[in-house]
Amino acid sequence: MEKRMQKSLTTLIIIVTPIAVALATIAWAVSVFYQPFAPFRPTPPPPTNPDDFEFFYVAKTAVSSVNIALLAFILISNIYIFRKTRSKFTFGLLIFSVAFLLKDLTASPIIIWAFGYRLVGLGPFAFLPDLFEFVVLSVLLYLSLE
Repeated sequence: MEKRMQKSLTTLIIIVTPIAVALATIAWAVSVFYQPFAPFRPTPPPPTNPDDFEFFYVAKTAVSSVNIALLAFILISNIYIFRKTRSKFTFGLLIFSVAFLLKDLTASPIIIWAFGYRLVGLGPFAFLPDLFEFVVLSVLLYLSLE
């Protein structure tokens, strides 16, 4: 009984903590950056920065597309493994793969461009997160195929 109560408390903490952090972040962001909500209305491009090379955005597009492909392979691999083992861990990896795939699809410069928005002013920070994610996904794919 005590173990079950401990597990329930842990689960409650795991659920409540991210919600509290999210609400605090939203309250802060609204108070600092409040602008009227206007979905699908492109913002005008900011002034150009001479240090903001087109290479960064081309590299982001390429690495982002490769990450999407890697995630598709990881997802297929995890589906195959889950069908064979019915493991909870593999099911967790499936959820992880789908979440990352959706994240990469929505953060893809191609999708951003298709909705009329631009990536401007980020410099090398435009593609560095995708590059690090590429390394991690490559390792995860390698381990999934072992």
